[in-house]
Amino acid sequence: MGRVTASNTIVIEAPVEAVTTAIADYAQVRPRIQPEQFSAYRLIEGGQGSGTVAAWNLQATKKRSRDVKATVTVDDAAAHWSLVEEDANSSMATTYTVREATGGALVEMTTSWDGAGGVGGFFERTFAPGGLKRIQHALLANLKAELEG
Repeated sequence: MGRVTASNTIVIEAPVEAVTTAIADYAQVRPRIQPEQFSAYRLIEGGQGSGTVAAWNLQATKKRSRDVKATVTVDDAAAHWSLVEEDANSSMATTYTVREATGGALVEMTTSWDGAGGVGGFFERTFAPGGLKRIQHALLANLKAELEG
C-alpha cells in the first residue's frame, strides 16, 4: 500500500486575496465551480474557511464513486496561504496552495490518499492520478473563469 497523489496548477489573473476568498467560500463559490464529476453537494456547517464541513459525491470513474465529507482547515500564517479538505470517510485529503505570481495568483491543488495494495494498488497508482488530474483541471478552470470572467 502506498500513497497515491495527483496535483495540478493554474495561474489566475486576480489578486491573491480574491482567489483565497473564493476557494474558501463553500456557501456560494464552491457549488458553482465543481465540475460534473461532483454531485449531491451540501453544506453541513460553516461556509467560509476553517471549520467548514461540506459533503459531496465524487464520481471518479463510471464504476467508482466516493462519498466525501470534508472538514476544512485554513493556514494563512505561512509564507503562502493553504486550505486543506480532510475526508472523514477515507484517507483522502486535498490541499489548495496559493502564492503570488506575475499577473495574479498561482494555485496548486494536490489530492492524496492511501492506495490499495497488490495488483489493484498497482493499477490505482498507475491510472487514478491521471483521471483525478482531469477533474482537478476542470475545477481549477472553473475557478479561473469565476474570478476572471
